[in-house]
Amino acid sequence: MTNKKVKVLIITGFGLNCERETSAAFDSCGAVSEKVHLNDILSGKRSMREFHILAFIGGFSFGDHLGAGTVFANRVKFRLREDLEKFIADGKLIIGICNGFQTLTRMGLVPALNKEYFRQEAALAHNDSGVFRDDWVYLKANPASPCVFTKGIDRIKLPIRHGEGKFAADETDMLEIEKRNLVALRYANSDGSVAVDFPANPNGSTNSIAGICDETGRIFGLMPHPEAFLSPYNAPDWTSEITKGPLPQEGEGKIIFRNAVNFAEQNLLN
Repeated sequence: MTNKKVKVLIITGFGLNCERETSAAFDSCGAVSEKVHLNDILSGKRSMREFHILAFIGGFSFGDHLGAGTVFANRVKFRLREDLEKFIADGKLIIGICNGFQTLTRMGLVPALNKEYFRQEAALAHNDSGVFRDDWVYLKANPASPCVFTKGIDRIKLPIRHGEGKFAADETDMLEIEKRNLVALRYANSDGSVAVDFPANPNGSTNSIAGICDETGRIFGLMPHPEAFLSPYNAPDWTSEITKGPLPQEGEGKIIFRNAVNFAEQNLLN
């Protein structure tokens, strides 16, 4: 066994606001996370090369001006492209949650068909409802997906909070995304069947897509917030669930971070 720790970079600043929950998620799974302001990365004061996992977190980066994640994605894409290419080539992991997912799509890190990174092939559009949606949803994982983060998951319940969460891509790219099993998570009904209608599909997402990965399975974006369900007491129905028996030891979102940390320990620390 190695005494080294998986190191996680959580980029903060400019309207992002989920850094503490995301840090707690990774740290509780045995990693060591650092919250670093984007300016410190851009200036070279800190480097993503120090880390094994990179997290693009939720929030409203740059006030969602020009579209959610757009300004943030452009700053990273045009200033840190070489560092990101090296990070990916080294077999490291990237997760984008909510605004982070919007950022990943706009940078072209997912789905990155044929490993053509930095060419946008998908986007998260405004919800069909036309309003910001704050709710809890069921998700069904795709067992055929190469996604590292969703291994071992069948059905999971997570919170959402977004106004631009409708996954969209052109027909040709969508066919390839499905053919290559890059859809990692879909919105589901309580029985685990794929959800088509509102509110179980909260945004009208094409093919009920809630999360996708690239072809390596190491870059993953999703709209729901796994970092917001680390404890069973985070769930809105815990008071009724506890009357049925003991609550689980942890919230359902934690497995996504544990999968990432375990993968990094096995593949990047030896």
